[in-house]
Amino acid sequence: MIDFELSEGIQTQRQMVHAVAEQAMRPIAREYDEREHEKPWDFLNMMWQVSSGHPVSEGAGKKPKQERPERNLAMCVSIEELSWGDAGLYLSIPNTGLGGAAVAAAGTSEQKERFLARFGGGKPKWAAMAITEPSCGSDSSAIQTTAVRDGEHWVLNGTKIFCTAGLMAAEKSEGFVVVWATLDRTAGRAGIKAFVVEAGTPGMYVTKVENKLGIRASDTAALVFEDCRIPLDNILGSPEVPKTSEGFKGVMATFDATRPIVAASAIGVGRAALDFVRETLVQHGVPIRYGLPLHKLTALERDVIDMEAQLQAARLLTWRAAWMMDNGMRNNLEASMAKAKAGLVVTQVTQKAVEMLGPLGYSRQLLLEKWMRDAKINDIFEGTQQINQMIVARRILGYSSKELS
Repeated sequence: MIDFELSEGIQTQRQMVHAVAEQAMRPIAREYDEREHEKPWDFLNMMWQVSSGHPVSEGAGKKPKQERPERNLAMCVSIEELSWGDAGLYLSIPNTGLGGAAVAAAGTSEQKERFLARFGGGKPKWAAMAITEPSCGSDSSAIQTTAVRDGEHWVLNGTKIFCTAGLMAAEKSEGFVVVWATLDRTAGRAGIKAFVVEAGTPGMYVTKVENKLGIRASDTAALVFEDCRIPLDNILGSPEVPKTSEGFKGVMATFDATRPIVAASAIGVGRAALDFVRETLVQHGVPIRYGLPLHKLTALERDVIDMEAQLQAARLLTWRAAWMMDNGMRNNLEASMAKAKAGLVVTQVTQKAVEMLGPLGYSRQLLLEKWMRDAKINDIFEGTQQINQMIVARRILGYSSKELS
């Protein structure tokens, strides 16, 4: 029998996180949307105290099921709640982030201990991953940042842009940045490896912090590497790995863990907008009449019910991808399905929510317009809608990247 109910433990955790979202995040959501480059330190310190000792990405999907029951599923449920509170504030919370996920996916046991153990206490810390470049977006194989071996060091040179939490990870905490660089530009994917650059390393500079449409409480930075020297063993995996695509595939596995997380965040934003619309309709004497045939419903009621159905479909895809990782199953297809569906749905749901409330929905008097702005990034980062649809098509049809691009 298929059971779609969450375990008692996850339900309890969900209620606790929802309380944080409602009481600690919603009240300051507008303030830190307006004050984009300022940090809500009271909130961040509180979240660090709660979460330190439980690094978000440490070993994600790697330990036996009995040691990590429902970890990834529980994480997706919690992140939906945090993003219901505010997606920008959620993304600003100190944690291992995408950089930690990369270490967990491609690092050695020694590297996981060396780079992730610090997130268990002390002052708040952030980790980030730097992939995108001015001339390289979705095509990761076109990376131009170079890594050249010089004795017992690697020397990195290049520019990275749109790095989430880049400022906090590179300069404002004792964190790190995982940098994708190539050992040989002519080798394509086979030459690409991931390197850990500790915060404050000479030669790594934050040159810009973006002004953004949405998720404004989080920082998005540009990083420049100029003769940035790091230890030889800061390459994820073995420094002696030959130039094959295996290293690239190992780091790409990061996204199998993180795309469901992005999907969960998108669902949280969409749910925030839908909950608000539904509550507003009830307050004005327009409850949704569930159970009636579609032809007896108003257009407004049909729209709300369709929005609910689409969000639930995205949620079930997300939970499935997380559940598969918890059970040691490959979820490359399912992770991309969840990310593609959730990114599309949250964009449509938040736009429809603004439309339903008309000029009031478009005004800054309500958070609806903010949720619409926060929504769009979920259709872009960690693989655009088009890239994820292409991955899904390749997996279903059995095509390689060369056969379907």
